[in-house]
Amino acid sequence: MTHPWHPTPGGVTAPKGFLAAGITAGLKASGKADLSLVVAPPGAVCAGTFTTSVVRAACVDLCADRLAATGGRARAVLTNSGQANACTGDRGLVDSLRATGSLAQRLGLDDDEVLICSTGVIGVPIPMEILLAGLDPLVAALSPEGGDGAARAILTTDLVDKQLALEANLGGRRVRIGGMAKGSGMIHPAMATMLAMLSCDAGVPAEVWQAMVKRAVDRSFNAITVDGDTSTNDCFLAFAAGEPLNPEHFDALEAGLTQVSQHLARAIARDGEGATCLIEVQVSGTARDAEAITVARTVCGSSLVKCAVHGRDPNWGRILAAAGRSGVAFDPGAVALWLGDHQLMAAGQPLPFDRPAASGYIRDRAAAAYLQDDTVLIRLGVGTGPGQGRAWGCDLSDQYIRINADYTT
Repeated sequence: MTHPWHPTPGGVTAPKGFLAAGITAGLKASGKADLSLVVAPPGAVCAGTFTTSVVRAACVDLCADRLAATGGRARAVLTNSGQANACTGDRGLVDSLRATGSLAQRLGLDDDEVLICSTGVIGVPIPMEILLAGLDPLVAALSPEGGDGAARAILTTDLVDKQLALEANLGGRRVRIGGMAKGSGMIHPAMATMLAMLSCDAGVPAEVWQAMVKRAVDRSFNAITVDGDTSTNDCFLAFAAGEPLNPEHFDALEAGLTQVSQHLARAIARDGEGATCLIEVQVSGTARDAEAITVARTVCGSSLVKCAVHGRDPNWGRILAAAGRSGVAFDPGAVALWLGDHQLMAAGQPLPFDRPAASGYIRDRAAAAYLQDDTVLIRLGVGTGPGQGRAWGCDLSDQYIRINADYTT
């Protein structure tokens, strides 16, 4: 039996009992919103996944340590935008503790119930007097309609905010899942995503929720790449709070959790710095799903593939070359390859298609025309195994270089 999930307004505050706010505290010279807060109802559990980089911000360790110490009990997450507060020495932890402690007092919570995320330039500490002065107006702005403001206040180089909320009827009751994310550059997660927060108004045991979140992350945020660089601040936090859900509906809940996560992950890839299109790679025929995701992610992350897509050049040899170095063993003689509906290989052999010569270079006109689409779908079959996986990325343009060459100026 399937349980369809339908879009609903509200983002991270769509689920019952969740509050959020986003304000302009003055942390950014641009004058844009830069301080965000999400508060979960009493009894909430929180699951988190974090960057595996050994060079990481103190806020990442603080979140992970508090969730481990409390068994996944957390009520709030504060996010500052503009300063990553990574590689700032002892001050990074001191400032994170000071910020969460001050917020906990205002919310009437224990310090370890408050988490913190930071995003911005590495090596730049948080201007603490500005942040602390912003806490009172931030708390005052908390609202069940505050999802939009919170989603805008976590952005850095993003061109658009990234939100989604879904609802479904599970066992005669309405259940909602909401989420928000940020990310545009330094996107190649090895745990979760740049920054993302999810909310759910169904009660789930902490250990069950953590397992659900980990699987959803592997199929979403851990399957995207923009530029091959993992951030020092990657953090994904998912809250669940509400009337306990009957275990017979756990699979349906996980399907909704995965759907929200994949939507946000695709939005991050499409908003990659300088990107002009989204690339989706679907792989089948491996022994396990994880292997298919690895192949797909390797193809998405190939600079040569990304450049070919940007140039609208169906140079499928780059796709096969990337798949071959993924570390996953497969038989090249079994490969089948499509660009959209255009099949270019079968049983390891290139297929004949319309390939007129132009300026001494052979190019498939139909496939080149397909590459003009906003979303480019690459399908790759590598065998007869049951494994399937998807990954998402974006093309690589000269704008990416310009954005990052001038990032701190």
